[in-house]
Amino acid sequence: MRNNTKILLSLCFLLIFCGCKRNYSHTEATAGADGAKTATPNKWSATVVDSGTVKDGWIHDFKDPQLDSLVAEAMKNNPDLQASAARVDQANALAKQAGAALLPTVGLGGQLAGTTAGGTASPQGAGLGISWEADVWGRLGQGKRSAEESAKAIQADYEFGRQSLAASTARNWFLLNEIDVQQDFLKSVVDILEKMNSIEERKQKVGKVSMMEVHQVHAQLASAKDALTKAEQAREEAARSLETLIGRYPSSTLKGADKLAATPPSIPVGQPSSILERRPDIIAAEDRVAAAFYAQKGAELLHLPRFTFGAGAGLNALGDAIAGLTTGLFAPLYTGGEIEAEIEQATAVQKEAIANYASVALNAFKEVENRLAGEKLLKEREEYLAQATADNKKTFELAQIQYKVGKIDLFELLSHQTRWIGSEMSLLDVRRERLDNRVNLYLALGGSFE
Repeated sequence: MRNNTKILLSLCFLLIFCGCKRNYSHTEATAGADGAKTATPNKWSATVVDSGTVKDGWIHDFKDPQLDSLVAEAMKNNPDLQASAARVDQANALAKQAGAALLPTVGLGGQLAGTTAGGTASPQGAGLGISWEADVWGRLGQGKRSAEESAKAIQADYEFGRQSLAASTARNWFLLNEIDVQQDFLKSVVDILEKMNSIEERKQKVGKVSMMEVHQVHAQLASAKDALTKAEQAREEAARSLETLIGRYPSSTLKGADKLAATPPSIPVGQPSSILERRPDIIAAEDRVAAAFYAQKGAELLHLPRFTFGAGAGLNALGDAIAGLTTGLFAPLYTGGEIEAEIEQATAVQKEAIANYASVALNAFKEVENRLAGEKLLKEREEYLAQATADNKKTFELAQIQYKVGKIDLFELLSHQTRWIGSEMSLLDVRRERLDNRVNLYLALGGSFE
């Protein structure tokens, strides 16, 4: 009884000591990353029309209900996103498992020995056992915090995956719409060339044009039909890509809109430093720095002694009540360098996490600067190409009139037509690029699509 009393007093002392151990804050845990952060300017280098708080719900800025529906379908059915959600559940379970090491373990046990006259085993003893390792130095607590930060990082990865999926859905939808508009335009070109071909054949029969001119129209018509067939192939591939992205069977039955959406007005972009607090991938990198910090601190504590306690109560074979309280101490003296190696490994992981944080942050700044510059330059390109397209179309219409009255030959007419077709296709392409750039800017700024 006297020995049990001493043990209980020792246990109380250790519990008080555990309550006084140092608790590292998240700010302190991520302090190592501060040195890796690149100093950010007060404003973006690229020209910004409007600056302020980045707004969420950017997907609705395109005013396209079908796009909203496709994004919602992708959030629900995309297999990769479902796998990412499962990884979040796994990480949360590991964090709970790490936290369980701080709590006592309770178990019920018993023994069966001998047989009765009927051939069955008789109870030898049964009891309730409790074991617990006192986290005197905070090693188990560090492991718990490391697991929690890792789980937070994976949760941030999942959120970034959701935003990336919304952006990919939007870009694929805009591509499908562009190809559909291209197909309509190419069909009209084929119609023009078929009419021209019919006219040239009739002229050749009466001797007004040579066979060379007929073959020129034939070749131009064949090239236009080839471009139309190529566009159909591209449309089917784009439709299948989008269908796969939103979780449908890739049947290429998804139809695009009859026109491209207009690029929304300029958006607030905020201060450069604000994306460090908003972008999920940067948040995930910061959480991994914190997780590595706690893991490294926990590894350093492996040199210190471990204190374990156990208690049990039960009945022996004679039915007498028995109880006991045990304490244990383990202090590592020589481990063949295992602990030192674990500390080195944890330190290296911490350095890697800090370097990755710097890399992710710099890449984020680069993405925003590129997209902001693209906002201005792509808008200028669209204006130039729109003017060029209008002029080339007007030139082709005038060339048709001049050809009919014999002022120009067929080769010159087809040259004007080729330039008009090329400018129309380039204009469609740059308009889709502007939409993609806007989506990428939203993603780079860390704004949510919801």
